[in-house]
Amino acid sequence: GAGGAGRAAAWALAKAGVRRVMICNRTAQRAQEAAAEIENARPFPWSKLGETFEGADLIVNTTSLGMAHSPPMDWPIERAPAHAIVLDAVYAPLETPLLAAASARGLKTIDGLGMLIHQGALAFEIWFGVKPDVTIARQRLLAAIAERDT
Repeated sequence: GAGGAGRAAAWALAKAGVRRVMICNRTAQRAQEAAAEIENARPFPWSKLGETFEGADLIVNTTSLGMAHSPPMDWPIERAPAHAIVLDAVYAPLETPLLAAASARGLKTIDGLGMLIHQGALAFEIWFGVKPDVTIARQRLLAAIAERDT
């Protein structure tokens, strides 16, 4: 995706030294605009998503696809290399169709809860000057999700 979360992820990857960041978005112009702002980023049309998966070491979904009540998406996960890591920024549900497909292939997966927790922790620290324990935050969020889902 090329919204705020997608641009933040692409920017962070570029700043961390990733040589090539590929940005796909359902709206080609948004992918082009995001890529123009980020060093080492290149836009790819959504129709070429499978080709971008083929060369990816890390796949980051920052679209709403996979969220509860969102349109279904047939991710081309079978085209990802066997060493690829798949992160889905979605956290409701924790295991999205993308993560389930990646896990079924034996790929390492990361849910979106960590991103949510770290954003919240940073905001809390900025507002109150206290750095929360993100490990405890994750445990409490997982407990709340389990309680909600029962």
